[in-house]
Amino acid sequence: LYSSVKKKSKSKFLKLLISFFVVVVLCIFFIANHFHKKIFQPNISINSSNSGVFVEIPTGSDFDDVIEILSEKGILVNYNSFKWVSDKKNYIYNVKPGRYFIENSISNNKLVNILRSGRQKVVKLTFNNVRTVNDLAGVISKKIEADSSSIVREVMNPVFLKKLDLTRDKVGCIFIPNTYEFYWNTSARDFVERMLIEYKKFWSQKSRKNKADRLGLNWYEISVLASIVEKEQNIKYDERPKIAGLYLNRLEKKMKLESDPTLIFAIGDFDIKRVLNKDKKIDSPYNTYLNQGLPPGPICIPSINSIDAVLNHENHGYIFMCAKEDFSGYHNFSYDYSTHLVNARKYQRALNKKKILR
Repeated sequence: LYSSVKKKSKSKFLKLLISFFVVVVLCIFFIANHFHKKIFQPNISINSSNSGVFVEIPTGSDFDDVIEILSEKGILVNYNSFKWVSDKKNYIYNVKPGRYFIENSISNNKLVNILRSGRQKVVKLTFNNVRTVNDLAGVISKKIEADSSSIVREVMNPVFLKKLDLTRDKVGCIFIPNTYEFYWNTSARDFVERMLIEYKKFWSQKSRKNKADRLGLNWYEISVLASIVEKEQNIKYDERPKIAGLYLNRLEKKMKLESDPTLIFAIGDFDIKRVLNKDKKIDSPYNTYLNQGLPPGPICIPSINSIDAVLNHENHGYIFMCAKEDFSGYHNFSYDYSTHLVNARKYQRALNKKKILR
């Protein structure tokens, strides 16, 4: 009887022990599964056909700011699990600014790794057909973190201008329109410094330096002339070297440039289609009908095409030009004033016929 009771007691103990181990294993499984889900289960949901979204974290942001940014994007499924993983991986105190591409359906682990690593997607920044530094700053500020006012302040900084021996009027010459790669959190100072490096690189090419030297103009002067060429011919780029040659002829002969686009720049109304005689009397250093030589600065930020048109100008004897009366975008060129007057009257009649008065 004792033996039977002992066997039953031992069997009961084994059952209890097995049950205990089963409970422990199940608890461990559920706890492990809980933490596994927190770490590795997808926690990003993007309600669109896109494979992901860009998230911008400004300079100086803390973890609460990151939460708010993700909340505004509406892509984070469970905030608590993200906070927990962020804490365990020390991201809470290691926030890095930048522009990050967040793929759909990624886990907290991958999300934190991306944000903590600082691995940003570069921004392709393109600018062209820009008139002023203010306009340029407006374009750039849409692509990087720096706002337009901070970019303008950096460009117009007296210390910066003095270092380059530049005036506020000429500073637009240092920007070479092209496509550049930047990180989104680039500061205004870093942007300007990078543009200066690109400017020096552009002019360090031996062929450009040699051609500039032969013209007897410095880099800024070539850019100023290129800006006039650009605004004289915005349609038919193949005519730019001929126009550049004409203005170089006028400079060589000590003639006033008499460029309508410089008048339009002086007036500040860029919708003008027809320059009037009264405009030629406007008191401005940019009025090349009144003032000899180049204006004090560029009338736009000239393209590489326009700069190269000046450096590779056509050699000819033309000193006058007027837009063609067929509105083809090309010009009539002439050697003498009497022929120019004939061309000018043809164009004026064409403007009158189309009732273009201003």
